[in-house]
Amino acid sequence: MATKIVTSGKRKTSVARAVLTDNKNGLLVLVNGRDHHNLLLFDKLKIDEPVRIAEQIVGKDKLNFVVNISVLGGGEKGQIDACRLALARALVKVAGNKSSELEDAYFDYDRSLLVADVRRKETRKPGDSKARAKRQTSYR
Repeated sequence: MATKIVTSGKRKTSVARAVLTDNKNGLLVLVNGRDHHNLLLFDKLKIDEPVRIAEQIVGKDKLNFVVNISVLGGGEKGQIDACRLALARALVKVAGNKSSELEDAYFDYDRSLLVADVRRKETRKPGDSKARAKRQTSYR
């Protein structure tokens, strides 16, 4: 049976979509068509976090998938966080009977692996220069 799981993750204005499909030899994570090992060091490590936790709980031999993540919008770090969220959600869905155990491990490690950060930029107010900073008033 061919497995295909689609999940998504958001961070600021970045939106990532992860498509998990079967593979014969190990886990392969592609970000916008490129292997995640070719990313910058800290970006690669951030994407590795959900994979390493899943390997400890589910087992490395059970993770034989290709995860193709396409991400749009936002900046570099927001895109990496969105990818990380989508990847972790996909791994929880595919974990089967160990999914609740994996979910608990993700929550213990970092809640943002499964729950999106809903904070957004505050809108600019009319007549002011920024969202919060008000114009100074001169009385003399």
